[in-house]
Amino acid sequence: MEIKRKNINRGYTRLRVWEDALTLYKLVFEILKDLPYELKKSKINILDASNSILRNISEGYSRRSIKEYLNFLNIALGSCSELFSGIYSFHVLQKIDENIFEKFDSQHYKVENELLNLIKSLQSKQKNGEWSDSFIDK
Repeated sequence: MEIKRKNINRGYTRLRVWEDALTLYKLVFEILKDLPYELKKSKINILDASNSILRNISEGYSRRSIKEYLNFLNIALGSCSELFSGIYSFHVLQKIDENIFEKFDSQHYKVENELLNLIKSLQSKQKNGEWSDSFIDK
C-alpha cells in the first residue's frame, strides 16, 4: 500500500526502519491472533509494544528538535526490547513454535539494529552541529 499524499512531515514513511517496523508489526499481529483467550492481556501489551515502535519513530521524526527525535527513537528502542521479551516468553512457554519465533527474531533483529544505527547517525549529526530545526534554508 503506497501513501499517496506526501509532505515533509511524512518523511518517516521513506525510512527503512519505519517500513521494517511496519512489517514487524504485521508479523506480530499474525503471530498473536490465534493464541488462546487467557493470554489476551499479554497479547494486547505485546501488540502495543510493537505498534509503539512505529508510532515513536514517526512522532520523533515529526519533531524538529534533534534532542526530541533522539528521545522518541530511544523510546522506540525500549519498546523493541519490551516486544522481544513478550514474544520470547511466549516462545519459552511453547505457545510459539521455533520456526515462527525464528522469523520474528530475524525481523526484530533487523529493526533493532536499524534503530541503533539511526540513533548513532543522529547523535553524530548532533555532535557535529549538522542538524537544522528549521523548515526554511538559512
